[in-house]
Amino acid sequence: MFAVYASEPNADDPLASLAVGDRPEPDVPDGWVTVNVKAASLNMHDIWTLRGVGIKEEQFPMILGCDGAGVLDDGTEVVLHSVIGDPEWRGEETLDPKRTLLTEKYQGTFADKVVVPKRNAIPKPAEMSFSEGAIMGTAWLTAYRMLFVKSGLRPGQTMLVQGASGGVSTALVQLGRAAGMRVWVTGRSDAKRDLAKQLGAHEAFEPGTRLPERVDAVFETVGKATWSHSMKSLKPGGIIVVSGSTSGPDPSADLQRLFFLQLRVVGSTMGTRDELASLLEFVRLAGIRPQIGTELPLSEAKEGFHTMLEGDTAGKTVFTL
Repeated sequence: MFAVYASEPNADDPLASLAVGDRPEPDVPDGWVTVNVKAASLNMHDIWTLRGVGIKEEQFPMILGCDGAGVLDDGTEVVLHSVIGDPEWRGEETLDPKRTLLTEKYQGTFADKVVVPKRNAIPKPAEMSFSEGAIMGTAWLTAYRMLFVKSGLRPGQTMLVQGASGGVSTALVQLGRAAGMRVWVTGRSDAKRDLAKQLGAHEAFEPGTRLPERVDAVFETVGKATWSHSMKSLKPGGIIVVSGSTSGPDPSADLQRLFFLQLRVVGSTMGTRDELASLLEFVRLAGIRPQIGTELPLSEAKEGFHTMLEGDTAGKTVFTL
């Protein structure tokens, strides 16, 4: 079958390991289903896989793509939940020490077909396109959990989204606006700030700008480059919810500010299968649709990877089959 895959780990030049061509069709274990992929979206996780982060060398070659949408053999249209846990685990699935994402242990979605546990194929709302559904399982689920599970925000409170042009950030803007938050963002260019406003942000600022007032929560996916601003932007008792660190993982903790103002820092990773089902229903009821920056045939995936690596994104990149 046709696939886009990582041929080997390459920490210094990840795109040199990006391959396009035929791969064997997957076996289907008991309790798993085959999904005929219609669309799959690109995530930073795919770049990390190419670099060899979070995956053992013997797992290569690895088909990329950790989320997507498609059709089961019986015709059911589905959105994929990317977190595959230990069947014996009985707790919160994102805390399962043996959990894995597609492309870490199991082959990914950038192919004609992918196999997943039956519970990981969730019915797609009829109102949602395959390309829109392909964005839900990673970026939008991450944003949903950050906002509705981790932050404790209430409608009417103010949230700041740092670097609001990526997939998680644009999802936070749209979800926050739909839920009645006052949404502020930062963006590096006029185009990125204008996009955030089009998606529902009430105000957009240049990175590091002193805000008109402090906010109840900051949502961080950038890390080192924006951390100081995030800490200074919080009200006493406020919270930073972190799900990424694309600019670096090691900022100053600013502990004096943290304890004196009783700030909270909370980590958030992906989300559960039930949270994804709730997200799909919320998006349907609210009538919101994800921001797709670029839509390409899977055969032209290399172009999308180059754009992401250069940081020139405005919403999600989706590959279609």
